[in-house]
Amino acid sequence: MPESIWDAELRAATAAARAGQPGTRDLGGPVPFPSPGDWRDQWIYQIVLDRFNNPQAPPRFPWDSEVNVFQGGTFNGVRAQLDYLKDLGGGAIWLSPVLKNCQYNPASYHGYGIQDFLSVDPRFASDPVRAKADPLLAEQELRALVDAAHDRGIYVIFDIVLNHVGDVFAYSGFGDMAPRQDHPYAIEWRDATGQPRADWATPPAHPDPDAIVWPAEFQRNEFFRREGVGDETGGDFFTLKQLLTGYQETTAERGLYSPVRDALIHAYQYVIAKYDVDSFRIDTLKYIAPDFAAGFGNAIREFALSIGKTNFFTFGEVYDNEEKIARFIGRNAMDPGDMMGVDAALDFPLFFRLPAVAKGLAPPTSVIDVFMHRKQVERGILSSHGEAGRYFVTFLDNHDQTNRFYYSDPGNPHQFDDQLTLGVGCLFALQGIPCLYYGTEQGLHGAGGALESVREALWGRPSAFDRTHPFYQLIRRLATVRRQQPALRYGRQYFRPLSGDGVHFGLSSFAAGVLAFSRILQDQEVLIIANTATQAGWTGDVVVDFALNRPGTPYELLFSNKPVAQAVPPGPVSEKPAGTVEIHEADGSVTNGPVRMLPVTLQPMEIQILARPWQGG
Repeated sequence: MPESIWDAELRAATAAARAGQPGTRDLGGPVPFPSPGDWRDQWIYQIVLDRFNNPQAPPRFPWDSEVNVFQGGTFNGVRAQLDYLKDLGGGAIWLSPVLKNCQYNPASYHGYGIQDFLSVDPRFASDPVRAKADPLLAEQELRALVDAAHDRGIYVIFDIVLNHVGDVFAYSGFGDMAPRQDHPYAIEWRDATGQPRADWATPPAHPDPDAIVWPAEFQRNEFFRREGVGDETGGDFFTLKQLLTGYQETTAERGLYSPVRDALIHAYQYVIAKYDVDSFRIDTLKYIAPDFAAGFGNAIREFALSIGKTNFFTFGEVYDNEEKIARFIGRNAMDPGDMMGVDAALDFPLFFRLPAVAKGLAPPTSVIDVFMHRKQVERGILSSHGEAGRYFVTFLDNHDQTNRFYYSDPGNPHQFDDQLTLGVGCLFALQGIPCLYYGTEQGLHGAGGALESVREALWGRPSAFDRTHPFYQLIRRLATVRRQQPALRYGRQYFRPLSGDGVHFGLSSFAAGVLAFSRILQDQEVLIIANTATQAGWTGDVVVDFALNRPGTPYELLFSNKPVAQAVPPGPVSEKPAGTVEIHEADGSVTNGPVRMLPVTLQPMEIQILARPWQGG
């Protein structure tokens, strides 16, 4: 076990990565694995490691039960299903945290309670007992997974934590958690069995690898807040102990510096060098100071560049509104500093709206408002309208909810299938880098009162990895359309007024309405229309770009979530002269034409993706 970030082993890993030494990758090929040219070319499949697959054993408890302990998923389990994910069309896999958590805590299956930032958790190995005695086994299996993914052209994202560590100490007189106060409590560090030691008020010399916290650079009381459970202003994340990343000290050699930040940066640089990872998803990013987010993002970006990964991607969990997210991503042109923040954020503003719209429970203008507001908030960050997609990872659900997006009624299991397919269609067509939560393609529909409701042990489900499942096949088709249409990845986005009478055009401001938008790239326009009504079909006209579409221009149906025989293709583009129409635009303006429009017919809960046939030239 490396005891220090700067042990010879760690220096060697960094040197090997920088040299791109052959033989460090099991399956051959370039080392380090090259970054994608643009992350918008990918879509992400999110995996909770413990709940995805184990080819050697069934889940320890019923696969869909709400259990908060290890179910037995492994690195090799993910590796065994890489072809399944490749065939689905996924370009990247996001793995829940892989670093070693407190071994005495069976509830840390999720990985967010790190005890050792330089080691891999042996419980994800094929033989956890052997891996506990020989940590190299878990390391080798993790690296084999990354290499096998790269061999298939799949990028690998590690989920990481900067804000806190595991439950590595107790509060004297309180236990795991203490009420918040404005000065540090007395604490008792935990030994290898998890017992708090009254004689360990400060870290002991030469502790067991499973005791207190590792590497040695973190073993100081003042590196932790120690003020009890807190909130966004500071404090522990329940039993997970907050690092004091704002702590500074001065030495003759270095002057004023931040040892906690430096240790975190160096630890995760080592992870990149050791495992050839391509991206970091940063947990609880909003709980750390924006200047540290910027410093971390820059340090990781520059280290990755130094070893040949030219587009290492960082995106953070900022579970908040647009204004808060803007403090962390990119570089605001108005900011006097010269550092970039992390590259992107999970798109919580869209998540707060899109699921309800896709189910017909909220008006399409609810989604439109998100993007109109974004254009204003991000105006100092975005370099063009089309660039917005680089800064957001979009999703319909994830591991931090208590209900999956898809609902299956026990009395009528397939009644709401179209809600899922329409929602995923919107997800893949709207600006952003789409992220699909594991099991969506197999119809997982967990719901309940705990996070474990949506953390099913997928491999325990009958026919768990069925490539003929209708959802799997539909997502595969969607991925193909997105891959074939550059406008769906890079294009500017315009929400389109529509009309049922050919005269009055506007945006649907009522629930169960129609969402229409275009993605435009150069001379390509792709039109997406989604009818969110569960019972009523819709026939009408949708505005298209005047300059790109001559009257009579045909559009073809690239995708529908309905059977091909039932979907109605659009008619050709038509035109109405000025003064014959009234058009209410997304920005609030009202115009009277001329207008060019496309006639469309949608069934209830149908989404269509339409585009002009390629003309060449």
